[in-house]
Amino acid sequence: MVERTDVDGPSPRRSRGDTLALYVAAAVVTALVLAPLAAPGYALLYDMVFVPRQSLSWDLVAPAQSLPRAVPMDALVSLVTQLVPGWLVQRLALGGAVLLAAVGAGRLVPTERLTVRLFVAVAYAWTPYLAERLLIGQWGLLLAYAALPWLVRAALDLRAGRDGALARVVLVAAPAAITPTGGLIALGTVILLVPDRARPRRSALAVAGVALLNAPWVTAALVTGAGGSSDPAGVASFAARSENWAGPLVALAGTGGIWNAQATPASRAATLVPLATVVLLILAGVGAGLLRRRLPSGTAGRLGVLAAGAYLLSAFAVLPGGEAALRWAVVHVPGAGLFRDGQKFLAPYALLLVVAAALGAERLVARIDREVAGIVLVGLLLLPVAVMPDLAFGGMGRVRPVSYPADWREVAERLPADPGEVLALPLTAYRAYPWNPGRIVLDPAPRYFPGTVLTDDTLVVGDVAVAGENPRLREVRRVLADGLPVSATGVNWVVVQHQLPSSVNPAALVGLEVVHEGASLSLYRNPAATSRPVGNGHGRWAVVVAFGITALVVMTAAFSTLRRRATAW
Repeated sequence: MVERTDVDGPSPRRSRGDTLALYVAAAVVTALVLAPLAAPGYALLYDMVFVPRQSLSWDLVAPAQSLPRAVPMDALVSLVTQLVPGWLVQRLALGGAVLLAAVGAGRLVPTERLTVRLFVAVAYAWTPYLAERLLIGQWGLLLAYAALPWLVRAALDLRAGRDGALARVVLVAAPAAITPTGGLIALGTVILLVPDRARPRRSALAVAGVALLNAPWVTAALVTGAGGSSDPAGVASFAARSENWAGPLVALAGTGGIWNAQATPASRAATLVPLATVVLLILAGVGAGLLRRRLPSGTAGRLGVLAAGAYLLSAFAVLPGGEAALRWAVVHVPGAGLFRDGQKFLAPYALLLVVAAALGAERLVARIDREVAGIVLVGLLLLPVAVMPDLAFGGMGRVRPVSYPADWREVAERLPADPGEVLALPLTAYRAYPWNPGRIVLDPAPRYFPGTVLTDDTLVVGDVAVAGENPRLREVRRVLADGLPVSATGVNWVVVQHQLPSSVNPAALVGLEVVHEGASLSLYRNPAATSRPVGNGHGRWAVVVAFGITALVVMTAAFSTLRRRATAW
């Protein structure tokens, strides 16, 4: 048996056929997971909000009164949808995430057996982690998940001194860094895998380059008026959750455990799921030695540290003393609220788990008859789908496109290009629309309409209300609680959304002028609007400078790659 395999990919003699088979398998998995997106419309589910043409506003580039949770992702989508319709951007993002996750994992595993590569590809694209983040709508995090195996491979190439690896590290980290969480995962991966005493300059440049990819959201966090603290009530609400009888630690060990029960495939509650997790862990343990021998010296250990750190960070809130420590941190340490939903950092653990488990399967079947071994490997190839079949077809129809009512376009056209503040009522963060049946979605108004759209940032999890950070919304909330008309808040426009479980008190609309009244939306102008600064002008331009620096880093890496000879990806 070959004990060391070059992680840069298969040999030239077999690369073309194996690569084609890998891409075909990845395409089949992608089509199976995202089949409903063949229909027209927009899949709106929890945090996944796409609109026909997303408005490019300062609040999406540099939020003045809220934390930059979607920086630079929203700004990038706004720029792209000026040229490409939002429905196409959604399909490219989701399809690319699933496809590239599968291909990247399949090409990363150090093996000469195509069946093992296919197993890793299917297993990595069919994890509970991917399913749960898809069903909660965090597509930006799925791009980070897809970029991770490519980033690991580029980092190992850099340590090996391969030509062009430095530029590839930066380029494959760029999609991950469109969200703060993805940016931190990419940075942590590079910090752990890249440093090499023999190449200190290249190592430093790689770390610095990936760190600069995080500049937009870091700068936006420094200049926002929301402050850096978060509601400690969110720590328990966002902690990893048990999905069956085995508890949250086992759920995390199987790459699941998301805090939102509604974003969890029903199959995760099955009695035998923890046993499947144990089998996977045993296979990973068996394959760990093979992984260590086939990778360059010390590499497997670094991957193990990365995976262990990801798991501990994900489980921190459910470990003894972890919740209390995190409650203190989110109040006193700026930005610590980013770690409340720790399960989202589990991606590096998921990658190492499936790679090691595949090598464990290869090691075990090597001891049995070749024909039987082939049957066993094919069975393992289908195991992820058999254990969690309800990821198929968009989570059994949960990721299903719908069309916005005509009122949305009408209101967007009636609003001026620079409308100032627009208040969206009723004041709730998430909506359950009759035209988007069976699903809850984050209010699309801030992305559909121009200007600074004020929507509630309080998140209700069960019986717990997790307060947001926006001081302007606290002011609006006080006015509504006192029974005063919203005209007293000084907002320029008010959009009222109809056919929702909650309604708007007619007294709140006193003094407003009706501009449009429809079945889904009504638009009002506030004659008593007061001109008020929305944010810090200097802070905004600091974020723009950070965007420019990041763009320059990416373009430099891309130009460097184009100047070199073609590299096998």
